[in-house]
Amino acid sequence: MNIINSWAAVPKFESEEDEAKFWLDARLDGRLMNASLLKADNRESTTITLRFDPRMLARIKRIARTRYLNYQSMIKQWLSERLEKEIN
Repeated sequence: MNIINSWAAVPKFESEEDEAKFWLDARLDGRLMNASLLKADNRESTTITLRFDPRMLARIKRIARTRYLNYQSMIKQWLSERLEKEIN
């Protein structure tokens, strides 16, 4: 079994078949895997701050309640829908 201690030891593969053959006899060292996890940004979302006019926020909350939604989730849904419209 070939233990890979550095990413430089992993070659560039011409095909998925070549990669599969390589990994049949190779494994990543646990320390290399742990170091990679520590460097990665594993957050699924980023917190931001938005300032709303209090009346607008009250209206948003009222609409969200009628839809049985959390108002923050509804805002994210609206932004996502609008983003799709802008991209397409």
